[in-house]
Amino acid sequence: MISTTPPNFSRYLVTLPDFALYFVCALIMLMLFLAIYTRLTPQREWRLIKDGNAAAAISLGGAMLGFAMPLGSAIMNSQSLIDMLVWGAVALLIQSVTFIAARMLFPRLPERISRGETAAAIVTAALSLTVGLLNAASMTY
Repeated sequence: MISTTPPNFSRYLVTLPDFALYFVCALIMLMLFLAIYTRLTPQREWRLIKDGNAAAAISLGGAMLGFAMPLGSAIMNSQSLIDMLVWGAVALLIQSVTFIAARMLFPRLPERISRGETAAAIVTAALSLTVGLLNAASMTY
């Protein structure tokens, strides 16, 4: 039987303020990650991307996703906003260290990405995604 009474949407939207708070904080953390990450890397990703460098876009896109996965896990598993922010900071640190490690493994990595070498960018993105996935899985309990 189909109900003729209109649905009470207010009961569905009771958590909207919490959603908005977590979402805005996550976006701020993403912007913070991008600011730190692009300062950490010697190449200028935004300029390279603006100039059509696909390698820079692949590398930065992988880093963003590698950060967003554990941040999403932190949002899903946190007990409070502070808990999410702390684990988000851990994710930011781990992704930053991942790029430093990649530079140690591949000494001319930034130059190769700046030259548009997609192979270097794909490996960098894959490393960021892999570490991000492991980081996200480690945050579940």
